[in-house]
Amino acid sequence: MALSDQKIQALGRDGLQLAASGDFAGAEVLFAQAVEARPNSGQLLHLLGQVRLKLGRFAEAREPLERAVAFLPRDTAAQINLAGCLGQLGQHEAALATLDRAARLKPGDAAIAFNRGRTLETLGRTDEAEHAYDEALSIDHRLIPALSARANLLAARGDWVGALGDLDRALASRPDEHALKLRRGELLLRQGDWSRGLIDYEARLDIASDRYAPALPRWQGEPLGGPLLIYPEQNDIECDEAVRDTLMLARGIDAVIQCSASVADLVEAPTVRRNAQLQGFAAAAPLRSLPHLLGWTLEALPPPGALQAKAQPSARIGWFARTAPPGGTSVESDPAQVANCGSVVGNDTPATHIAALLGIPTLMLMPSSADWLWGPRRGPSPWYPNLEIAGEDDPETLAAWLERR
Repeated sequence: MALSDQKIQALGRDGLQLAASGDFAGAEVLFAQAVEARPNSGQLLHLLGQVRLKLGRFAEAREPLERAVAFLPRDTAAQINLAGCLGQLGQHEAALATLDRAARLKPGDAAIAFNRGRTLETLGRTDEAEHAYDEALSIDHRLIPALSARANLLAARGDWVGALGDLDRALASRPDEHALKLRRGELLLRQGDWSRGLIDYEARLDIASDRYAPALPRWQGEPLGGPLLIYPEQNDIECDEAVRDTLMLARGIDAVIQCSASVADLVEAPTVRRNAQLQGFAAAAPLRSLPHLLGWTLEALPPPGALQAKAQPSARIGWFARTAPPGGTSVESDPAQVANCGSVVGNDTPATHIAALLGIPTLMLMPSSADWLWGPRRGPSPWYPNLEIAGEDDPETLAAWLERR
């Protein structure tokens, strides 16, 4: 039975109320009924597409949004929502064309310029993306997403000053925005500025994520009346990143290490498994917070921890790097044999850290996007007395280091 105009209006009104309360599933049912009754209503089609976007059902949102744009060719909001839907579906060229139409309809709109920048960046057209962000910020100099996005672009090309300037401006408007603080901290730390960067880096702990944290008070450096637990933040305590962080950072503090069984068999320190009961512990701290809590600097790091194993060096070269060894070089690639190597070349992996902890001469090959813990400098590392760092794209340093072995 056909619905009356009054009934269709009631469906639309009730759908808007449900959407405003966050019940997008309920709103979708009502808007779908209204669209079925009035299939040529651009406004109803737009509303139906919007709630499907909110529900994350992008493929189903596309059709009503495309129809809405056809019926509402001068509605910029419909164009923007269609562009967002197309972007979620990986149709970035189509999304850019839609945003271009929106920009012609509403020139001087900061949000449209910003969304064009994001789409251009996704397409790899970074110079045009930066220009779009510049345009957005010329319209609204406090547009936080544009400042953050431009900061990422500038940092990627090595313009640290420009990137930090954008983040500082963003934080001036939103001083409690944890994601912005974290990004600024990471940029400062990548340059080796630990005095400022470590404080901002702690903002990561206040961002909702799947980061692991035990059910204990967070230690802030105060005296404790019981033992302290230190732990890797990764949910998978067996993963390479968790093992690497434990081997590298569990130093300079009287604490119990929460770690995997494989790490517990390696280190000379009290340990506890992740699934163990934690009664009796006074507080806990993530390993990556220790530099901040204990006042470490790259120039004054505590000595590395000790391992239970001892090196049994031979003439073998341990090779644990993505870079292939020089032709004709005989190497050992089994991480279980690292203690029996006379020298080691590797990336930032557990085997390389074990070699460095064992006192084996070690060369670590770093990508340009290396972990901030290492600092910006190459050459001898302050983390281990027998470790040197070279870039992955520096074959001359690698060849010279191998020549000395």
